[in-house]
Amino acid sequence: MTLQTGKIPTMEEFRALLRRHDLKVTAQRLAVHEAMMVLGHASADMVTEEIRRQDPPVKVTVASVYNILSQLADLRIYARRLSANSKMYFDVNTSRHLHLYDRENHRYRDIMDDELTELVQTHLRRRKFKGYTVEDIDIQFIARPTRRGRSL
Repeated sequence: MTLQTGKIPTMEEFRALLRRHDLKVTAQRLAVHEAMMVLGHASADMVTEEIRRQDPPVKVTVASVYNILSQLADLRIYARRLSANSKMYFDVNTSRHLHLYDRENHRYRDIMDDELTELVQTHLRRRKFKGYTVEDIDIQFIARPTRRGRSL
């Protein structure tokens, strides 16, 4: 099991994704993606803070950032993650991967474990859920820092 980041769209790939979905390539959307490339997993508050640190800063509100993040998640450009503190986080990496969630510090970390993912998928192919078709698998390990106090 390795802890790392998978495929994240470059700025040029992101522009192409926006155009493919008939969305304008705005300074706000580009700033959101730039911030998400740095943060990886983030709430609208965190993305807004990161955007305000950019040079030059782009004027955005938390509400507009949340709306952009939600729209991108609806289009599956980003993914949603609901934390234990009921706060919505977004994930810029939509490739097949698992998550380790630090419940004390509310942070996510990508886990790239193809063997475990394949094991779960193989098992689910043999299972039937009456009235349902499994579309995707979303596995999240919930953790807390060890006594050494390390966080994700």
